[in-house]
Amino acid sequence: MNYKVVNKKEYYRSGVFRHFTEDCKCSTSMTARIDVTDLVKYSKEKGTKFYINFLYILSKVLNSRDDYRMGYLWETDELICYDSINPIQYVFHEDTETCTPVYTVYSEDYDEFYRNAVKDVENAKKTREYGLDSKNHPNWFDASYISWLSYDSLNIELPDGYLYFPPIINWGKYREENGRLMMPVTVRLNHAIADGFLVANVYRLLEKEMAAFCNT
Repeated sequence: MNYKVVNKKEYYRSGVFRHFTEDCKCSTSMTARIDVTDLVKYSKEKGTKFYINFLYILSKVLNSRDDYRMGYLWETDELICYDSINPIQYVFHEDTETCTPVYTVYSEDYDEFYRNAVKDVENAKKTREYGLDSKNHPNWFDASYISWLSYDSLNIELPDGYLYFPPIINWGKYREENGRLMMPVTVRLNHAIADGFLVANVYRLLEKEMAAFCNT
């Protein structure tokens, strides 16, 4: 885990950062449907899991820009930017109807990431422990698949004044709309380090990276 300290006075969003860390502490979130038709087809043709393929693309997108890798050290009041962030995926246990967090290290190498993600999931299936360990995994973002529903909106609430900067991403079941497979994706970011443009930009980058991935 490596990071650089960001000079808050020279930070390009310094005015916004000050306002949303002092005057109006809040987050911003958005839900939109993205076209995953080609990724579903690609996954079936390659015999790979759509879920992990999407998780890889999402992780690549969030690692592509400093704004999505920000962190806050409350002990020293420092704004930081991690060199990389990793996804916390989840395994659902049908017998207990509970989830186990799965820590998967991000690698830009697709084959390595896919292999590790599958292994991590299989290991998590062997336990029923919740096992969330945020203290020792500060540069990890929440990536949760809500497989039971193709929803229209979703809200993630955090305590007022809590400067939590890692992205929180949820996505639901895809469904056919006008001959295309559309999947709801919710992006939540702290308003101090992101605005509407940066939230919306995640969707644009997802579409771009999915197209590149399916054409490899």
